[in-house]
Amino acid sequence: MASSQPVASTELDQIEELAAQLRVDSVRSSTSAGSGHPTSSMSAADLLAVLVGRHLRYDWDRPESDTNDHLIFSKGHASPLLYSVYKAVGVISDHELMTGYRRLGSRLQGHPTPVLPWVDVATGSLGQGLPDGVGVALAGKYLDKLPYRVWVLCGDSEMAEGSMWEALDKASHYKLSNLIALVDVNRLGQRGPTELAWDIDAYARRAEAFGARVLTVDGHDLTQIDQALAIATDDGTDRPTVILARTIKGRGFHEIEDHEGWHGKALPADMADRAVAELGGERNLLVRGPLPRDSSPAQAAETDPSPGLPAYLCGEKIATRKAYGDALLALGRRNARVVALDGEVSNSTHADVFAKAYPDRYFEMFIAEQQMVAAAVGLSVRHYVPFASTFAAFLTRAHDFIRMAAVSQVDLRLVGSHAGVEIGADGPSQMALEDLAMVRAVHGSTVLYPSDATSTVALTLAMADTPGISYLRTTRGSYPVLYRPEETFPVGGSKLLRHSDSDQVTLIGAGVTVHHCLTAADRLAADGIRSRVVDLYSVKPLDTATLASAAAATQGLLVIAEDHHPEGGLGSAVVDALLAVPTPRLRVSHLAVREMPGSGTTVELLDEAGISAKHIEAAARRLLADG
Repeated sequence: MASSQPVASTELDQIEELAAQLRVDSVRSSTSAGSGHPTSSMSAADLLAVLVGRHLRYDWDRPESDTNDHLIFSKGHASPLLYSVYKAVGVISDHELMTGYRRLGSRLQGHPTPVLPWVDVATGSLGQGLPDGVGVALAGKYLDKLPYRVWVLCGDSEMAEGSMWEALDKASHYKLSNLIALVDVNRLGQRGPTELAWDIDAYARRAEAFGARVLTVDGHDLTQIDQALAIATDDGTDRPTVILARTIKGRGFHEIEDHEGWHGKALPADMADRAVAELGGERNLLVRGPLPRDSSPAQAAETDPSPGLPAYLCGEKIATRKAYGDALLALGRRNARVVALDGEVSNSTHADVFAKAYPDRYFEMFIAEQQMVAAAVGLSVRHYVPFASTFAAFLTRAHDFIRMAAVSQVDLRLVGSHAGVEIGADGPSQMALEDLAMVRAVHGSTVLYPSDATSTVALTLAMADTPGISYLRTTRGSYPVLYRPEETFPVGGSKLLRHSDSDQVTLIGAGVTVHHCLTAADRLAADGIRSRVVDLYSVKPLDTATLASAAAATQGLLVIAEDHHPEGGLGSAVVDALLAVPTPRLRVSHLAVREMPGSGTTVELLDEAGISAKHIEAAARRLLADG
């Protein structure tokens, strides 16, 4: 059967043909590429055929439209199915599908990414699509106030991920009736049966316990699927909907149906030919479902384009975490698209200041850091400006979500407070000593670590306009304000707090260690030793020019002090940058937290870690003595 024009209507008999086409094209594209996941695509083909042909409200010619539904493949490895859908709706050609899939330079990558305009978020790391969908649904219900729905195709293997249940929990808490999860329960994972196999009742009990409305269907009965999707789109509930579809992996080709050992394997050419024949041959149906409802986004609240910014007196002791809260509040006044999220520590991160002023733009994610980051990703998809904050140590558990946010090409602003041994008596479980390395390693990221309140305000405002993943590290304790309100802090810059033509050694710090570098410089100066002090508030990108100039001025003698493990933090960033440019022979003393810390006071812990002023001073004297 072949057609070159869109069908006039999408009756279920035509949907059956569409499902067969999706299976055929999933086999053909993966075989042509020599890799892929055809069996995982074949199991969900009926679900997608009914959804796309009859229920997904989408203008395929205007993927940027605010009123479109959203379709997220949480099981991103089923990309042959997604790309076959794109062929079926006429936005990619059969030629591109057959010659581009998984090829170098192609937009049809092995797992979906937003290089395609119909893809909201990158998926493929399982357990992320549904959490991201929560963020998109939050935007639809509470900010856009538009009737679009968020459809998420989930795999049964990823239902073992805790992040999926975090997502359902928060979706229920926020009454996201606009979120529908389609779970493809095909029994088989990568190495064999999944944890629950076909125990649909167990899945249902769990989903219901997390507050979802649950519908169960035979995932190959088009009528049952159609009825379930219709129920899912009614307005009679305030809960998210989970549709559990019992399916067969490899459905449509008897040689591999429900057989182990075929996950992630393209069919050899001879088997692919037999599969296509068994499925009725190639088709070129063009099928589109309903268009979105005609409506407009909610009007943004009036804002003050030039609100008064927080200002502090030099010498006044202010915690940078408090300055972050002050700056976020000012941003909220300035820009109605700024939103904030936190992980139940907003009275410590000071995001609570924003929450009290703008409760309609604040989303509490409780102790669910993965979901917090994912919700921020979804809000960014809808063109909001999210700031997500928690203790810096707890962001590490969300690293995969941060990494995937970069693949999703979203703009995401993360703020981690209570970093390093500086926090004091709480001990190592609360001390972020890996966070700088973690975020530095993310593609295209920006890492900022201000030393005082004034620089914190400036850098928080800068993050609002910074593309990609940006991270601000704030400090628990209160420290003297170093800079006047009119000082500027461009991303990628630094500040020289001490410098002269007769400097003998350079002291480099960020955040809390800047203050200790200044104290060490004063002690050295008492003995006639002039030192250059660099506040390296932008850890990535780095101010290489200032560093190279300092190294040249002080004959390559550098002391780098950081409240972080030695791997991947400030010292690593400085040395990597200087090794890439012409500099004198470097002689570096790198002070970092090298032993496992315990509890104690801030003063005791900084001293025990060897990063306090007296250790910085001693390191400088040793370098000069060995000079």
